[in-house]
Amino acid sequence: MTSASIPPRASHPQGNGAFKREESSFRSWITSDPSSRFPAEKGRYALYLSAACPWSHRTVIVRALKRLEGIVDFYSCHLGMGPQGWYFSGEDPSLPADPLYGFHTIRELYEKAEPGYKGRVTVPVLWDKKTHALVNNESSEIIRMFYTEFDHLLPEEDREANRPGGGLYPADLRPEIDEMNEWVYHTINNGVYKTGFAANQEQYDKNVYPLFESLDRLERHLSEPAHQPFLFGKSVTEADIRLYVTLIRFDLAYVPVFLCNLKTVRHDYPNLYLWLRRLYWDQGDATHGAFYRTTESILDKFGAGYAEARVRMLGGPLIVPRGPAVLIDPLKEEEKMGN
Repeated sequence: MTSASIPPRASHPQGNGAFKREESSFRSWITSDPSSRFPAEKGRYALYLSAACPWSHRTVIVRALKRLEGIVDFYSCHLGMGPQGWYFSGEDPSLPADPLYGFHTIRELYEKAEPGYKGRVTVPVLWDKKTHALVNNESSEIIRMFYTEFDHLLPEEDREANRPGGGLYPADLRPEIDEMNEWVYHTINNGVYKTGFAANQEQYDKNVYPLFESLDRLERHLSEPAHQPFLFGKSVTEADIRLYVTLIRFDLAYVPVFLCNLKTVRHDYPNLYLWLRRLYWDQGDATHGAFYRTTESILDKFGAGYAEARVRMLGGPLIVPRGPAVLIDPLKEEEKMGN
């Protein structure tokens, strides 16, 4: 995963040493309405991503959960960034080049969508092959499109209306899911970056304590019978997906590399660790193995990738952490869902 050279920073700490994430810039929407600018059609759209990126990881999990593999194409770039940002390398799991245009960088795709584009280049990217347009590069919106807008192309049992618990974003739970998403994003999903990319002690301290306060809050949340085995009960929801992509990287990368080391998930948060392992290992109807299939092959790459990212952001030598010795513990028989 380590590049031959460390590329320039994609985002910069502010003058006070704080890390600030820039907003996504392409925010159009695919809809089930055939008269819309971007109607949902089989084979029309492609999802460009890096499997190591947690924001990308959200989208490929939902693509698998919704069984959209035969409807939305998936083009993987290199796990890490190069001198020009995200790129194709031909090194597993990356394609050797963009299969549509022969591009070697994601920046070229942005420039095709908007000639002269000078903004930030991020993944995931949802691309319209028919009109050669970049539809959306905001993961939180892409996953919601995947929930419902392609349902008319799916078998009845895979449509949101027929999924257990009312789907991944059920109407009756939306206020609670939205509220949890808000604080989890600021203190955990993005909180690990604000901690790991802090350029001084003040900013590090400002973010590391709220991060663990939120993990404590989630541990209490999962202790309640109504919030088991998943965050809002018996069915996987958007909240589980958005939290999973951070926690699966936590002990492997955020603890040793980003200095998020007050506690570890595996040793200090038994409820969270059981929740995490159940999602990862499950091959049943709850997940169709989506979490395992989109994670297993890159689980041992997280430490190197985040070490490289921290050098890119803050400078210094590239030192890749070794460990933990066990990447993720298996489930005991009594811990498996249904037992």
